[in-house]
Amino acid sequence: MFLLNRHPDHRQPLTKEDAATLGTAGADAAERFLAARDNHAETPLHALPALAGELGIGALHIKDEGKRLGLGSFKALGGAYAVMQLVLEEAGKRLGRTVDVAELQSPDVKVIAAGMTFACATDGNHGRSVAQGAGLVGARSVIFVHSGVSNERVAAIARFGAEIVRIAGDYDQSVREAARVAAERGWTVVSDTSWPGYERIPGLVMQGYTVIVREALKRLPEPPTHVFLQAGVGGFAAAMAGHLAVMLGQGRPRAIVVEPARAACVYATAKAGRPIAIAHSKPTVMAMLECYEPSLVAWRVLSRIGDAFMTVDEEDAVSVMNRLARPSGDDPAIVSGESGGAGLAGLIRVAGDKKMRAALHLDAGSRVLIVNSEGATDPGRYAELVGMTPEEVVRVRQPA
Repeated sequence: MFLLNRHPDHRQPLTKEDAATLGTAGADAAERFLAARDNHAETPLHALPALAGELGIGALHIKDEGKRLGLGSFKALGGAYAVMQLVLEEAGKRLGRTVDVAELQSPDVKVIAAGMTFACATDGNHGRSVAQGAGLVGARSVIFVHSGVSNERVAAIARFGAEIVRIAGDYDQSVREAARVAAERGWTVVSDTSWPGYERIPGLVMQGYTVIVREALKRLPEPPTHVFLQAGVGGFAAAMAGHLAVMLGQGRPRAIVVEPARAACVYATAKAGRPIAIAHSKPTVMAMLECYEPSLVAWRVLSRIGDAFMTVDEEDAVSVMNRLARPSGDDPAIVSGESGGAGLAGLIRVAGDKKMRAALHLDAGSRVLIVNSEGATDPGRYAELVGMTPEEVVRVRQPA
């Protein structure tokens, strides 16, 4: 499925609130917090000229978030950042002064953090980030996981000291349960999706993701003309496209939002012209993108600067995992999890379709940016789908 954005808000400026969240000051704040992390390192940006040639485009770059902060996913930038911001804000209220990120490990702030509990629902990656952030500041975390989250992903969250609550049902039901229990017990919900009356914290989560754009623009030889962005509830796509729009203005790239056909709530929302929930379908292999209701904040951004919306199938995602693990020419091998290569799957589908290419002005001069949003966050599942372990992929083909 493929749909150009026909919303009346398309190409209109971001709201003042969203421009502030995703603008320069917000990105500066996210970078300051990131710099305070002990294991911070910029993630690699890979050029794939051989694959670009196969697809008939001028350049293809992939930002590899599988290397981010030891968590294997871009989500490491969002939940943990929001947790640390919220702890400092609470400390500021109680101490009666502005509290800087450099004070996170101070005794006064640690005492305050120890009395705070952060809760969220997750498909795996966001919960790991919230749990890690809480652990870093000495707070408690309670993570709600639905029936589709693998035991390996649950164990990865629990390693950060989180309390795990398993619920029956899907991701959206776990979101509602996390919000209900947190309200009863006075916990703070750190969600990557938003709903009426709950927008600021998901905005902070999105703000953390702007670091990806900052790093990519520093390394790209020229700004991209197109960016293909995977979506679950839409927060990542909105953060990336929003910050690119702020930084590049009229020269921003065309932003194409890519979802699994089995869980395309943003596509359905774009088609309807308003946020809607979709019926649950069969589980998708792209588990981190299996969401059935869009984030309201994300849609507000994407209705303005999302230029097209599309879906990819199960086999597309698995094919990309294998293609990146066994690259052409001198392209580097990249370990991409089930959801990590959905943006590239979208590009490959568009590149092979004359009508979609024309609609998006994708041609031999196009410069495309893709984000590998996760590495092998479930190594067992990765090996099953690719036929090699992540370690074998890295050993066989180191980047030049």
